[in-house]
Amino acid sequence: MKHSAPVKQSIVTLDLEGVLVPEIWIAVAEKTGIKELRRTTRDEPDYDVLMKGRLKILAEHNLKLSDIQEVIGTLYPLDGAKEFLDELRSITQVIILSDTFEEFAKPLMKQLDWPCLLCHKLVIENDRVVDYKIRTPEQKQKAVAALKLLNYNVISAGDSFNDTAMLIEANAGFLFHSPENIKKQFPQFTAVDEYSDLMKLIKGAL
Repeated sequence: MKHSAPVKQSIVTLDLEGVLVPEIWIAVAEKTGIKELRRTTRDEPDYDVLMKGRLKILAEHNLKLSDIQEVIGTLYPLDGAKEFLDELRSITQVIILSDTFEEFAKPLMKQLDWPCLLCHKLVIENDRVVDYKIRTPEQKQKAVAALKLLNYNVISAGDSFNDTAMLIEANAGFLFHSPENIKKQFPQFTAVDEYSDLMKLIKGAL
């Protein structure tokens, strides 16, 4: 029996924080008054440097996992994010690729009706965040590369330095809610700030 040529399907990968939900660490910084925790992947390209700095700050200020989770429990998806994601998931498959952690993401994933999320894990001892475990380095880029090997047309959107490898790897990549420094450094990516505009770009790339 002769098989017909495979049909390439599309799939969308999205960053989480800054794209669909608020920046968790900024929310913690505002709640605790610890200004140093406002630093995110929009400011620091090296994620390991960023996280080691955060762990040091948590230890210095005796901040526990439950303190952070309490702040996360007060957060909601960004205005229009749930409607955008619902519409997108009715059109095509969507995977959230995030450098957040399972222990942080669950309350927000619940509010978004549990989309597929690939992220990392924290090491917890007596309610203290003592370390973190990256599932694999450059997990966003590697996930997109793997999906392409499965014959998917991958469309990606993100806002920060840690999203750019994913956008470069994707068949089509877009910046969303991205700060000016990243827009200037990566002018090859169309940048938009409204979900309606992002939806148009994605539909055009499907």
